[in-house]
Amino acid sequence: MKISAVIPAYNSAKFIRAAINSIQAQTSKVNEIIVVDDGSTDDTEQVVKEISSAIIYHKQSNQGPSAARNKGIELANGDWIAFLDADDQWTTDKIAKQIQTLQAYPQLHLLAGDMTEIDNDDQLITKSVLAKHHLLENFQHLAGKPIPNALAALVKKNFIPTGTVLVKRQTLLEAGMFNAEIRFGEDLELWAKIATHHPITCLPEILMLRRQHGNNATQANERILIDLAKVMGSIRCYAKQQLIEQSVNPDQLVAEAYWTLGYWHFNFGKRREAARAFAASLKQQFKLNSLVFFLSSFLPTPLISTIRAIKQQFAKPL
Repeated sequence: MKISAVIPAYNSAKFIRAAINSIQAQTSKVNEIIVVDDGSTDDTEQVVKEISSAIIYHKQSNQGPSAARNKGIELANGDWIAFLDADDQWTTDKIAKQIQTLQAYPQLHLLAGDMTEIDNDDQLITKSVLAKHHLLENFQHLAGKPIPNALAALVKKNFIPTGTVLVKRQTLLEAGMFNAEIRFGEDLELWAKIATHHPITCLPEILMLRRQHGNNATQANERILIDLAKVMGSIRCYAKQQLIEQSVNPDQLVAEAYWTLGYWHFNFGKRREAARAFAASLKQQFKLNSLVFFLSSFLPTPLISTIRAIKQQFAKPL
């Protein structure tokens, strides 16, 4: 078993040393570290080359993290790939725990795990993200076993942090790697492709410290929701039968994604965009609630405000 660690980096000089150090400090060593510099304009290259000449460093024009990870996968010599973002860190026994799990369940193609969130000063924000989303107990019960109906679980809530993943390189290649056309949710799309055909698991143990700061992509809500609708449509396209077998309605999956996007637009007064999203939701699956919001998108803003005020008044306890 040969493991390649892939780090996509963009203007990461401030944090990448800690990320690389966390890989080098593993109790079970990886075979190579690959840094794909995605067009940095700071001292990222200098910092990386100061750390070790053994690190494989590749610089390319800025194309986004998916393209950078894909390049790392292409450059890798390992038969297993582990990912880590340049501002995050692994716990020292991350790889060891995953190898131990693989020895118990060799049929696994992908292993993820829990993570802790920290701020820019390394102060604790969230001790366990799985616990935060009420998922920890279920994974504790599984204790590393392959997740039953993993695809259905993933489309309900993406429980796989990319920086905790250890995955077969060949499986990544067969799945088409990361979709560089999608900026948000491209990881969910890839994990769902893999879970459609292969056993995966998520360990109920902290494998990574994820740095949460203002530049994290997950804070761009509108673009996330737009891409989420694309991702759900993609998943339905390649895994429709598997979704049905796992008691998930594929059309409802896509319809709900468009409804959520429409509701976001509606709440922020973007009525034209809201109407388009609600229409897309209705096209996938008819629901009275979607129709009501679609029609409401054409009402004057003062009238909507009046209706909301009346609704809130009746909602107050007598």
